[in-house]
Amino acid sequence: MSNSQRVCGIHVIANLLASKPQLIKSLWAARDRSDQRSEALQQLAAQAGIRVQQSTPAALAKLAGVALHQGWVADFQPDNLHGEQDLPELLQQLQEPALLLMLDGVQDPHNLGACLRSAEAAGVQLVLLPRQRAAGLTAVARRAAAGAAELLPICEVVNLARAMRTCQQQHCWIIGTSDAATTGWAQVTPQARTLLVMGSEEKGLRRLTMEHCDQLASLPMYGRISSLNVSVATGICLFDLRRQLSTA
Repeated sequence: MSNSQRVCGIHVIANLLASKPQLIKSLWAARDRSDQRSEALQQLAAQAGIRVQQSTPAALAKLAGVALHQGWVADFQPDNLHGEQDLPELLQQLQEPALLLMLDGVQDPHNLGACLRSAEAAGVQLVLLPRQRAAGLTAVARRAAAGAAELLPICEVVNLARAMRTCQQQHCWIIGTSDAATTGWAQVTPQARTLLVMGSEEKGLRRLTMEHCDQLASLPMYGRISSLNVSVATGICLFDLRRQLSTA
């Protein structure tokens, strides 16, 4: 997983320049931007010895593949992406209490990015993503993650059920969320190594994924809306698990 990737957006590139400037291979900025945030990025790039190539908004949109690039685009070499073959070693390196996240088929790149942003804020040590039939780490997802996609250790797996068994062999307790669960979220009790599994926007967890969970629980709905957006639910669950792990 050594291919260069492209990102856009002020928050993403600011985080890269501040924490991992050595990963940036090329950097472009809109020549007509002179606001305070862009000037701060220019200074960070200069401090890191990175040349900023000036371009037009239209050319940047073509580079980024999206119109909402905020006047900044970069190519960088990720150092936090891993394959399924790396999972055993990644699990061995966990520091307990450990909180992990697996996303089972999230389709919307904005939702994926929002989930990653919540995961980084909640102190998740490892994120597991399916390599197929799900939103990938596109420029849109990375921008929605606001820098979290470049900071979190991310493991892309071919077979979620197999990855879950690997996690269980390394003493991970797996909690899945499902509207069909008979257990409420209040009964969830994380362990020293807890993996939270969240399903897709439309169908939730797949049957095989549910079967590999140690515990299934549902979030209570107090209003008339029957469910939450997956990124909102992910944030709620992660921070509650983190609260429990911090006070255990």
